[in-house]
Amino acid sequence: MAGIGDAVGLGTRIAALSFRRYATYRAATLAGAFTNSVFGVINAYVLLAVWRANPGVGGYDAVDAVTFVWLSQGLLTVVSIWRGGADADLSDRIRSGDVVLDLQRPVSLLGWYLAADLGRAAYQLVTRGVVPVVVGALLFDLRWPHGWAVPAFLLAVLLGVVVSFSLRMLVALSGFWLLDDTGLRNVLAFLAIFLSGLTLPLVLFPGVLGTIAFASPFATYLQLPADLWLGTRSSADAWGGLGLAAAWAAVGLVVCSMVLRRATAKVVVQGG
Repeated sequence: MAGIGDAVGLGTRIAALSFRRYATYRAATLAGAFTNSVFGVINAYVLLAVWRANPGVGGYDAVDAVTFVWLSQGLLTVVSIWRGGADADLSDRIRSGDVVLDLQRPVSLLGWYLAADLGRAAYQLVTRGVVPVVVGALLFDLRWPHGWAVPAFLLAVLLGVVVSFSLRMLVALSGFWLLDDTGLRNVLAFLAIFLSGLTLPLVLFPGVLGTIAFASPFATYLQLPADLWLGTRSSADAWGGLGLAAAWAAVGLVVCSMVLRRATAKVVVQGG
């Protein structure tokens, strides 16, 4: 029990330090929130046109669709759809050879970077996550969660961050074998943009494509949290979505741990 408590305490301190680190980039945060808000306005009007032509498509109404847009703009940096999480630091350190120092720490490398990424996500949630939603509320009629939807939404966001971290971490760990992980990172970003709901809500995806998209790990990024916020899922479907997200998170971390053990068994560091 003492060991678990120590690990939790260390993880909390690492997350807090990561939060403080990202809090120093105030200008970048403001610029990013402004950009998200601009794209939110553009995308909101695009989806309003779609829903005016097809009312009720996908089980959403126009208010749901607009709310989805602003939630997506608020969460895309939280789940780090593009490069910018703790995994980016690891990727750079593998390339430079500094990862050797990380491997000498008396703590889990995976746990260290997960805690750092959670601290980053927490900061992005309370800054770039909140600002676009507030802007959206000032400009449009949005739907707000109530009751159990609030904790369910927050849990879904947490699971989405962990799933995203595990996938980004796997790409970063490929640097132990590849000269450059840029190609894999771009593929991951493309899949995330398309299958998370950022381009279009997954409720618009037809047939088998929709089934695949909802079952993919990328649906945990934006679509699942948004559905829970909007209350468009039944209780059983909501719990099923959270269970699937938890399964993806667990599988992702286990695979990361296996790959990391394989990498450190015979470390090949670029530049070191």
